[in-house]
Amino acid sequence: MEILELKKKANEVRRGILTAVHAAKSGHPGGSLSAADIFTYLYFEEMNIDPSRPDMEGRDRFVLSKGHNAPGLYAVLAERGYFPKKDLLTLRQIGSYLQGHPDMKHIKGVDMSSGSLGQGISAAVGMALAAKMDGAAYRVYALLGDGELQEGQVWEAAMFAGYRELDNLVVIVDNNNLQIDGSIDEVCSAYPIDEKFKAFNFHVICVEDGNDMAQLHEAFLEAAKVKGKPTAIIAETIKGKGISFMEDKASWHGKAPNDEEYCRAMDDLTAIDEMLEEEEKTVEKQSAAAAGKEENANGK
Repeated sequence: MEILELKKKANEVRRGILTAVHAAKSGHPGGSLSAADIFTYLYFEEMNIDPSRPDMEGRDRFVLSKGHNAPGLYAVLAERGYFPKKDLLTLRQIGSYLQGHPDMKHIKGVDMSSGSLGQGISAAVGMALAAKMDGAAYRVYALLGDGELQEGQVWEAAMFAGYRELDNLVVIVDNNNLQIDGSIDEVCSAYPIDEKFKAFNFHVICVEDGNDMAQLHEAFLEAAKVKGKPTAIIAETIKGKGISFMEDKASWHGKAPNDEEYCRAMDDLTAIDEMLEEEEKTVEKQSAAAAGKEENANGK
């Protein structure tokens, strides 16, 4: 999928996140929004998956280790066609299969139940080891929060993955520098994140702007070429990305927008849609101009 189309999909994923959390009147929008571009790239470009066959044996696996960001995962699964988008309105409702944390027993496309921070990466490491032992070609991706890195189990899993040379494992850290109590460098700093993963025999890729599709594209291309080591992609993102009054605010870690805030947020996303439409027109004009020059050159 072209970069511009991925940007459009990410904006729809953000729309789904906000719609779900607003309907539930609870949930975690901040980290879901910061990771929306990562979710989109994984599900629309990177992973070998088939929504019509969610249990396909050779599919790539994804584990949302920071399970409280379920609204982001649900929004991208709905956008990808795993279940109807209207079901996002049932988030956290009694009787809904879209619980506050991912549930692999009831949600198509969810490969691992998660929620207790630090445990998801361990499950992902186990999946990657199983693939190696079975001679299977699938790859395993795990998304962690930077605050989650304060859990000791994360580093136990990293030590094992590095020692076992699990080059079919890609760990992505959503490094928005904010957790529920404030900035991670003030609460309990995990920095330098890159050096820590390197110490556990990871190939580390630092993405300066983890909300930029082109930069994510280059990072995942590099990760696909790594042999003999697991990969850690450290993506610097903005919490609440895309919503002006939520961006870089720890207060939006686990709070739902009210009706007025929801309307403002939708307006922000509409503005992004319009910006992307203008970008598309510019690209089309540039392509037409380039084609005209080529035609003239060939006609000489």
